[in-house]
Amino acid sequence: MKQLFKVKGIIYYTLALFLNAFTDLGHKIIIQNTIFKVYDGSEQIVLTAVVNAMILLPFILLFTPSGYLSDRFPKNVIMKYSALFAVFITLGITFSYYKGWFLSAFFLTFLLALQSALYSPAKYGYIKELVGVKLLTGGNAIVQATTTVAILGGIIFYTVLFEMNITTAFTDEASILKMVAPLGWLLVVGSIIEYIFTSKLQDKTMKQSRNTFDIKKYVQGYYLRKNIKILTRKRDIIESVVALSVFWSISQVVLAIFGAYAKDTLKIDNTIYVQGAMALAGIGIILGSILASRFSRYYVHIGMVPFAAFGLSLMVLLLPFSSSFSAVVVLFMLFGIFAGLFIVPLNAYIQELAPRVHLGTILAGNNFVQNIFMFFFLSVTTVFAYFGMDVQMLFFIMFFVGFGMALYMLRRHIVMFLWFLFESVLGLRYKFKFVGVEHIPHDGAILFMGNHISWIDWIIMQFPIKRRVSFMMERDIYHWRFFHKLWKLGNAIPLSAKASKDAFLEAKHRIAEGGCVVIFPEGRISYTGEMGEFYRGYELIAGKSEGVIIPYYIGGMWGSVLSRSKKRHNETGGFFKRRITVIYGKPIPLNTKAEKIKTELYRLKEKYETK
Repeated sequence: MKQLFKVKGIIYYTLALFLNAFTDLGHKIIIQNTIFKVYDGSEQIVLTAVVNAMILLPFILLFTPSGYLSDRFPKNVIMKYSALFAVFITLGITFSYYKGWFLSAFFLTFLLALQSALYSPAKYGYIKELVGVKLLTGGNAIVQATTTVAILGGIIFYTVLFEMNITTAFTDEASILKMVAPLGWLLVVGSIIEYIFTSKLQDKTMKQSRNTFDIKKYVQGYYLRKNIKILTRKRDIIESVVALSVFWSISQVVLAIFGAYAKDTLKIDNTIYVQGAMALAGIGIILGSILASRFSRYYVHIGMVPFAAFGLSLMVLLLPFSSSFSAVVVLFMLFGIFAGLFIVPLNAYIQELAPRVHLGTILAGNNFVQNIFMFFFLSVTTVFAYFGMDVQMLFFIMFFVGFGMALYMLRRHIVMFLWFLFESVLGLRYKFKFVGVEHIPHDGAILFMGNHISWIDWIIMQFPIKRRVSFMMERDIYHWRFFHKLWKLGNAIPLSAKASKDAFLEAKHRIAEGGCVVIFPEGRISYTGEMGEFYRGYELIAGKSEGVIIPYYIGGMWGSVLSRSKKRHNETGGFFKRRITVIYGKPIPLNTKAEKIKTELYRLKEKYETK
């Protein structure tokens, strides 16, 4: 986070995003609270769903134009003129408030969403240009946290002011809008300040499209077919887009039906309580975003996504069983935490995989698919509400949809999910520090060689590495009944004294294919805490393959319960956590001899001991 806030322009960018979300939400809250005051039951659910649908439609209709603009022109310029457009829209909204024109204000919700649809691909695409790939997850965490703070602040701020301005009895929507009309000027001022901040953003474009826009092709659907092909070209991108779409759809339905649930079941009719409970999900998203950034400090850690998906589904399942307001508050907070762990890595993953030249199109496509999903879910919700379906049943349907998504994401990312669990569990006991991660190549064959001090060295040394590695292990352990499938999933290579040659040939094959292999040249876990003799069997692996050796040293594990030390001693890093340091050396040739490698490991050990 410290590195992120040193990036030039990040403050203006963050403040502009805050005001954009704060202003958009302000008008939506005023309209939704007006509906909440005037209508009940199924009418309330239907009208709330219609408001949300009005916000979604522009993202569907402007898929092609918004992506084209973001790829064709500098993204800061798109943000600037979109903010200027918002100034005029909010002036129209304010005028409608004073006149009591509910339908006009309703329609201007659509125009404000139109502005957001043009703004969104540029807003998210600018992250990659501003902070680079290395800080991409952190950048997305800031964007998500900022947007969430704006939503949280907007809900509380505009709901409180809304209630304070309802000073007399009301009969219809018009009388309410006239009472809250002064709030419109806050929307106007927010849009003006946002325009000022976006005007200060610099052009960071490295490569942009030179395509022209043909209105005839747009009307005929040519661009739509072309852009969908771009969006679906990479399986990981489209799967991430669909997963986000399912999440936002579930969230939309939950928010749309919660007002009626709170009124009928919890007997709450004050909008401050209703909106406040949902706003607490925003605090959770902020916390979840921070956690997501922490887990992804070395690479985009997609392993937290299945975990978060199961957590989200569970919270949705528990909501209709909650008869107290305090329980609902806790569930919304937890829902938000899981949401942050879900949204941030998936958004960063999409941006990482998307080619720069098509980044705007892919992000616009992300909006397009998400909003189609949300529009469909809201339509179904509206139909169910119209025919009087029980609200609890809608909660249960959303649980099954979320659970199905969680199972699919688990299947697709099972290996990274397991690494996320390993890191989470071990992080409770150990405080890890990784030095020299920048020495590890992003591609090509790598043979990792280091000291062997504990039973979990093979886990620890992989935490900051995005590429999955193969490691050698005792054949007897490899065939343990309950762990065999796990070792196979991790591409482990079984090794025994009688069949060591086969194991080294398999490792050689994986190196020849450009993979990563970990071996412990000592051949066993140390009984003394010192490095023992290095066996030369690893030299069979190199052959004529191209690649490098990355030496590494693990310090701090000796004396732990997972080492072979007879005397236990703590080396704490605050609050009973043992400090573990892994130092990666610079790449050395693949055919380097054992003596040279051992010397390099001793050098890393000295670096650890003198740190």
